[in-house]
Amino acid sequence: MTITIDNLTAFLKDSMNVDEPIDPSTELFSTGMLDSVAMMNVIGFVEETARIEVHPRDVTLENFDSVQRIVDYAASQQ
Repeated sequence: MTITIDNLTAFLKDSMNVDEPIDPSTELFSTGMLDSVAMMNVIGFVEETARIEVHPRDVTLENFDSVQRIVDYAASQQ
């Protein structure tokens, strides 16, 4: 399965209880909307949904700070 903006946004809203509006460029971690515990859940979602392994060296704000960056990162790993 592919990670899309829609299914990742739904995961964040439903599973991570994010009430704030999220668009593809919303900064998730650098603004404090999500924390390091949430990061672990997001990584699990990415690995399970995209069927990829996220390497620790890839867990950066460049790859994970917005929905669009996460979608782009997952696509680059497939």
